[in-house]
Amino acid sequence: MLKKSGVTRLLLITLISLWRSFLSPYDTSAFIYPGCLSSADANANADTDPQLLFPHVASALEGSIVWDSVYYVRIAQCGYEYEQSYAFFPLLPICISLLSRTVFAPLIPIIGHKAVLGLSGYVLNNIAFVFTALYIYRLSILILNDSEVALRASILFCFNPASVFYSSIYSESLYAVFSIVGLYNLLGHANNVATLCFALSGAARSNGMLNAGYFCFQAMHQAYDAIILKKHASLALPVVVSGAFRCFCIFIPFVSFQAYGYLNICRRHAEDEMIPWCRARIPLLYDHIQSHYWGVGFLKYFQVKQLPNFLLATPVLSLAICSIVYYVKLSPKVFFSLGLGAFPANKELFAYIIPPGTTGEPETPGSLEDETSSTLQDAQSLRQRKRFTKGWSTVRNVSLQSGNVSSEGRACLPVLVIPFILHTGFMAATAFLVMHVQVATRFLSASPLLYWFASHVMMTPSIAKRWGYFIWVYCASYILIGSLLFSNFYPFT
Repeated sequence: MLKKSGVTRLLLITLISLWRSFLSPYDTSAFIYPGCLSSADANANADTDPQLLFPHVASALEGSIVWDSVYYVRIAQCGYEYEQSYAFFPLLPICISLLSRTVFAPLIPIIGHKAVLGLSGYVLNNIAFVFTALYIYRLSILILNDSEVALRASILFCFNPASVFYSSIYSESLYAVFSIVGLYNLLGHANNVATLCFALSGAARSNGMLNAGYFCFQAMHQAYDAIILKKHASLALPVVVSGAFRCFCIFIPFVSFQAYGYLNICRRHAEDEMIPWCRARIPLLYDHIQSHYWGVGFLKYFQVKQLPNFLLATPVLSLAICSIVYYVKLSPKVFFSLGLGAFPANKELFAYIIPPGTTGEPETPGSLEDETSSTLQDAQSLRQRKRFTKGWSTVRNVSLQSGNVSSEGRACLPVLVIPFILHTGFMAATAFLVMHVQVATRFLSASPLLYWFASHVMMTPSIAKRWGYFIWVYCASYILIGSLLFSNFYPFT
């Protein structure tokens, strides 16, 4: 999977380079780059040699820094200088700055500091994308128990309509990799690692905080198991406290960043000279910036002149709605009950998932014994594999008893898909009702549910030919148009 996703990145970067070579950018302001406002930062980040060895390479890299990439590179070099720059979360600029000062520092005399910052962002995000594709494949196997569907879903992600942003200096790649890796570890019982990953996703993008919902879902099921199934209400308290603490840890990056912005902007002035948002009961900088500078708000985008942007977002919103309906219809009772009571007594929801370190697909007892005699020498590993094989059998039985079988005859795990349905639904509603709706294409691009549904559709004989063709045309056209428009400074999502 690493090789396949890496090849797609090379193809996209080649496509972007060709578009940049053949066409002139609509706006050439990318080359206008004033020094940092802070003299200390300007001196620290000055190029060591004004006579660059490869000025054409430097010019190409600097010219490719467009749209929001300008903010991220500027923050990486100069810090947060302006109020509106606080709309861009710090994880990506910090990583870019660290790479430019360490791994790529020897290139500064060759191509210049700004070009090195851009190169650091490109390398970082493309590597993150490759690992995101890999972990979408692994996560899909854990939940869907179908390697063919998982592989197709990860390939669809590699060609997702927002691909140009994953290979540019945007925060989508870091958000996606930490979200998906966090989910993989959550289902593999590595809750501490999952908490850290979700917190880092929140340091990359504000919607990373929504990942706390997965811990809420886990805690809800564990509390239900303790109170209803095990009849020990006292066992629910540590579960709830642990879940609340993990959610708090996930919120820390967002809260800390808002506090940092408040101290930098508001505390510089006397109380009577403060900006209005600073005097609010809860001074939320992010909300102020989104509303004041970008006009983000509930139904604010519902204007006739924005109709083309709604049309641009229609395919991905339609795909999100169809994926939600598809999985809910597999078992409405299980979905609307949030899966409570769907598993036998004394069986926890996440106990059925094969954790990291074991094979991606469940095995039959016979094949397990054969492999044990030849390759498995560790008794502990053997016991774990037997337990997980037994767990998968139980999951299959629960799924079949609930009537949760897809049209292709494959067992589905609706309980495990429920939090993904809720997450995708909330994000789709937010994109449609609150945000600039055209951003929905990249806002929803990290949702595994979309790729699972699309993969199932393309493997269903009765509809695969027509809808599968439509899905591939949709992805290909957005990649072609997006790489053309975005790289040449034309508006695109």
